Amino acid sequence: MIRLALAIQTPEVPKIVPVALLQGSFEEKLRKAAALGYDGVEIISTNPPELDQKGIKAQIRSLGLQVSAVASGGMAFAAGLTLLNPDPEIASVAYQRLLSLIDFAHFLEATVVTIGTFRGRAVGDKASSLQRLGELLHAACEVAAPKGVRLALEPLNRFEGDLLHTVSETLAFIEQVDHANLGLLIDTFHVNIEEVSYTQPYQQALAAGRLFYAHLGDNNRRPPGQGLIDFKSILATLCHGGYQGWLSAELLPLPDPDQAARLTIEYIRPLLGEVSCA
Repeated sequence: MIRLALAIQTPEVPKIVPVALLQGSFEEKLRKAAALGYDGVEIISTNPPELDQKGIKAQIRSLGLQVSAVASGGMAFAAGLTLLNPDPEIASVAYQRLLSLIDFAHFLEATVVTIGTFRGRAVGDKASSLQRLGELLHAACEVAAPKGVRLALEPLNRFEGDLLHTVSETLAFIEQVDHANLGLLIDTFHVNIEEVSYTQPYQQALAAGRLFYAHLGDNNRRPPGQGLIDFKSILATLCHGGYQGWLSAELLPLPDPDQAARLTIEYIRPLLGEVSCA
């Protein structure tokens, strides 16, 4: 069964992350997510040890929600941390924060930690940067595996990153890293920019057994149905390909954070029914 989530940020994140949804306190966001009919929330955190983790877990459980993933989406933007940062001290802090995200995911009973812009940009030539990234991710996967947590690496469009733009090249990179706990996060927004098909990237990732997570956002990064992407074909591909994971709204809060959350689920939930994947 495919489940629906949306991205929200935790209180310690120092800036408002552009793709986080819902307004109000953290508890109010959880209540809104549950009231809208979401199955879970994707937690954007930058420093989990600062949080009341037991309280957060209790709040989530009390509302019948699950944590779909712990996301690193605020690390680069809000905390200035990237794994490939040219400053070795910052890069070291970033890696330690990755380990804290893994621990947080384990505590919240989430099975995925996402990695997008958090990887950073190439330092020097791309080949050596990818080698370093592979080493870091392999080491993190070694820590994550015994905890039942997997890392989902996101292909990013050329405007947001300079490493790993397509599913094909990201899969090739994952094969070189060679760890069962490293897989893919595919985001429809990035697919629209970098791929030649809306469905082929998902088919390729499913065939490789590496599709761990999926983000939703239209071509203009507004809620699904507010742009040009053929979501019905994408959902049919996922359903018929046996995807049993999460679809998470990680998009611009337009026309506002609450309306974006509502528009997403009102559009996607019926489509899942139409493709016999409710």
